[in-house]
Amino acid sequence: MKTYMETTPIELHPFSQSIHSIVEQHVQAANKTGGDDPFIVGDLGDVIYKYRNWLRNLPRVKPFYAVKCNDDSTVLKLLADLGANFDCASKAEIQKVLSLGVPAGRIIYANPCKQASMLRYAAKHGVSMMTFDNEAELHKVKSIYPDAKLVLRILPPSNFKVQCELGIKFGCHPSKALNLLQLARDLDLNVMGISFHVGSGCEEPEAFSVAIQQARVVFDQGLDLGFPMTLLDIGGGFPGHEAAPVKFETVAKTVDMALDRYFPSEEGVEIISEPGRYFVASAFTLGVNIIAKRVVSRDQQGENGELIDQPSLSEEPAIMYYVNDGVYGSFNCLLYDHAEVSVNTLKNADEDDDEFKYESSVWGPTCDGLDCILKSVPMGMHDVGEWLYFRDMGAYTVSAASTFNGMPAPTRTYMCDADLWYEVYPNVCKSYHKAGVCKGLPKMKAGHSLQEEWSPAPGCAESFVCN
Repeated sequence: MKTYMETTPIELHPFSQSIHSIVEQHVQAANKTGGDDPFIVGDLGDVIYKYRNWLRNLPRVKPFYAVKCNDDSTVLKLLADLGANFDCASKAEIQKVLSLGVPAGRIIYANPCKQASMLRYAAKHGVSMMTFDNEAELHKVKSIYPDAKLVLRILPPSNFKVQCELGIKFGCHPSKALNLLQLARDLDLNVMGISFHVGSGCEEPEAFSVAIQQARVVFDQGLDLGFPMTLLDIGGGFPGHEAAPVKFETVAKTVDMALDRYFPSEEGVEIISEPGRYFVASAFTLGVNIIAKRVVSRDQQGENGELIDQPSLSEEPAIMYYVNDGVYGSFNCLLYDHAEVSVNTLKNADEDDDEFKYESSVWGPTCDGLDCILKSVPMGMHDVGEWLYFRDMGAYTVSAASTFNGMPAPTRTYMCDADLWYEVYPNVCKSYHKAGVCKGLPKMKAGHSLQEEWSPAPGCAESFVCN
């Protein structure tokens, strides 16, 4: 039986290409066939780089990727093969990770409030490490999974700026932690560590320092009660793209210094984390087609408040563009993740700079007025049928998307720098397209034939040589 990655075509590029040129290639292919559906390009090389960068900057911290951020199977399998572990919040996420061959010991069930049937599933499959933050959860675990390895989640400091605050829902106040630890001891449960989450998209690295200091206090309380405290989980919140308010390396340096101070390596405490957006935010690029447009007056309205169509130049025209993905789809991040997006065109930089800009807005395809992607953005004039694209669309986008109004989800394709891919999968078939692009199958062994449904792009070499 072939593994998932052996059946997933990956576009391998023998040299680095800009995402602009990659999108252009996909648009050209779509135009040739008359296709106009939205598409996503997943840059797996970006994920590989992020994983290696994590190891360089936070060598003491084992990443447990937060599946909820982006549950794309290709991304999950790649991270598993790289050596990452996983933060799962439900039975479905645990099932998905286990189905990729990941051992139960590489999963933390990081949901402090678990459904009983899901907890039973975790127990049945040996997913023993899990978080809690309340008394009811301890009694539930006692009745269903008394051998679980528990991690107490405490509240993070609340005076730091984050993209999404999580403390309003999860986390025991540090001052109340001792009571929970004493109850766990009375119930003869096993508490192995402390966790926190400063908030998704943390913008101030000092939040980690304060949280690690608070965790040290509660950690010592657990030791005093006789628990074998061996784990610190520093949660997520790490930035995942270049436009983030703070650089990952800056956060990592702050974290590393705080760990050295409060959890020095000689103590032997295992340090883990739950990064999500860090690994995938910049890996996905979304291409959308302009399916309609409307020219309206920028500031004037009709008698009933309606927009005025086809205004004169004196009425300052504005352009409304309608594209085939929106807030009920990939752009749900605008509502749920407080994200901001930037639109890109396929015009080169010189053309774009020289073109007159109109005040424009970009709207999704559904019949809901809420479906607005950008309310006001300066853009040159574009025609129906042209394409736009959005970068940094990998975090909290596809995982929460719906097909409301019957609008199709974007198709997904995957690419990677060939050298990076071969480093991770050294047995991949090394066949190059003469123009620089070819599809390869991971882990293909010498002497094995190519899959019938796989065929090289025109211009590929006729012979296929495998390591």
